[in-house]
Amino acid sequence: MAHGTARIGRDRYRTDIDVGGHALIADEPETLGGGAAGPAPYDLLLASLGACTAITLRLYADRKQWPLESVEVALRLSGKEEKRIERVLSIVGLDAEQQARLAEIAERTPVTLTLKGGIGIETRLG
Repeated sequence: MAHGTARIGRDRYRTDIDVGGHALIADEPETLGGGAAGPAPYDLLLASLGACTAITLRLYADRKQWPLESVEVALRLSGKEEKRIERVLSIVGLDAEQQARLAEIAERTPVTLTLKGGIGIETRLG
């Protein structure tokens, strides 16, 4: 389904990532000892959820031939021990009923369902 690699060397926390043939850089902010060369890991998690939400809502609106102009997905991660993501959708071009339907659809995007359901992680040495 998806495949990626992450590699860190001696550059403190800067991590080079290759996912789906796209190169990304992750890092920690300077306040945590990093160089802020890229988004922090939780920022990338929010980016994944935001992208999946926006893309899924665009696909749905296009399929329904709705006059969707834009969707903005604002995300905020909070909590130390029990993490929580707040997602706020700003939808332009649709009536209230259509907007409500897209909010329902947002609850069932692939990344949303993965995060809500949890995912097993198997770690081994290569």
